[in-house]
Amino acid sequence: MSEKKQLQVEAICNGSVIDHIPAGQGIKILKLFHLLDTRERITVGLNLPSAALGAKDLIKVENTSLTGEQANQLALFAPQATVNIIEDFKVVKKHQLQLPEQISGVFACPNSNCISHSEPVASCFSVREVKGAVRMKCKYCEKSFTKEIVSAHF
Repeated sequence: MSEKKQLQVEAICNGSVIDHIPAGQGIKILKLFHLLDTRERITVGLNLPSAALGAKDLIKVENTSLTGEQANQLALFAPQATVNIIEDFKVVKKHQLQLPEQISGVFACPNSNCISHSEPVASCFSVREVKGAVRMKCKYCEKSFTKEIVSAHF
């Protein structure tokens, strides 16, 4: 008789749980949202089994609540992710992810000639989906890039 074992991640009292992150994107999300800078306890699961995705990443951050804007920025890398806000060990809010129309101050423009590199301005991209691919257009140089090119430069 085979015995199934299930590993469990400790529940958090207060904070955010980002689940159903595509495998391999968890570390990028930790960096993108500067979650390591919070100095709070963070539990990260990488390449966990998932019925829907095959494999997934999971992030739990104590005493930190992701905003709706942050959750929407997350949609760039993990459109199927779920973001749950936890209070007193209970889910009190679930963010419904939507691709944001604009992202400011998160990524640097990949165009080295863009004025955003030499002037004290926050980067700003308009975001749109074209034939299933996410494109980001710089407000200043007006060049358009795939999300992979932009995110490689943050």
